[in-house]
Amino acid sequence: QVLLVESGGGLVQAGGSLRLSCAASDRTISTYVMGWFRQNDGKEREFIAGISRRGGTIYYADSVKGRFAISRDNSKNTVYLQMNSLKPEDTARYYCAAKQTAVVGRSVGNYDAWGQGTQVTVSS
Repeated sequence: QVLLVESGGGLVQAGGSLRLSCAASDRTISTYVMGWFRQNDGKEREFIAGISRRGGTIYYADSVKGRFAISRDNSKNTVYLQMNSLKPEDTARYYCAAKQTAVVGRSVGNYDAWGQGTQVTVSS
């Protein structure tokens, strides 16, 4: 099972930017579809973005389209989430997810490896 470790979260003012990173323990990360999700207490985990094994297919949630960008560097075993124009409603714990598959899923059930998450707080 691949281990995922997120970093880059923090406190930022509305309109600001953050870049999250997800480091994978598996050197064969290029065989994994990767995704980012977020969750607040008492709410369901929400799909944010997903990227195919070589980056050719990317999906975003409507709520972040045009503001967030997912990318990956397989040579560094790392996936990124660039978050711009942040809003207070983006406040959540952000999770990286992985699945050895060819299909980019947009549901929690489409992934079987998860990191511990990194907290993002956007102040108004």
